Amino acid sequence: MPVLVHVFGLITDEETKTPVVILRAVEGEETLPIQIGIAEATAILVALQGTSMPRPMTHDLLAAVIQTLGGRLEKVEVVDLREGTFYGVLHVRRGRGVVQIDSRPSDAIALALRAKAPIYVADAVFQKAQPSDVTEASRQHWMSFLHALESLGEKKDLVD
Repeated sequence: MPVLVHVFGLITDEETKTPVVILRAVEGEETLPIQIGIAEATAILVALQGTSMPRPMTHDLLAAVIQTLGGRLEKVEVVDLREGTFYGVLHVRRGRGVVQIDSRPSDAIALALRAKAPIYVADAVFQKAQPSDVTEASRQHWMSFLHALESLGEKKDLVD
């Protein structure tokens, strides 16, 4: 069963210097870090901060196209993790039907934030994303880190 998540924040991976979006379960403690590109991180950050750009960004354009063609983004979902690559799906309602469109999770997240659509992660993705040698101590360390970040301020999302 898919888990409803929110964008907990954006950080930079210190080792690779690449942006990482952190998804966290709305109910529960599941977290999912996904390395993303700089353009997608910017698009997510713009949406999280509610920044208005003078011209539409790619994700704003896609949201407008979906709406203009009579569709509505119902939800996005991270559905799989294969060989280190995450896979996402857009669920677009048009009339009585729902069309599923393959997407990179980072693009799906940026679009969902603009359309105010829910974001889900398949249970299996959380399982696959867990390294097989993770000990309970390292899991607790990660959770302590996330809780410390949450307590830094009133803001719901952490933006690095």
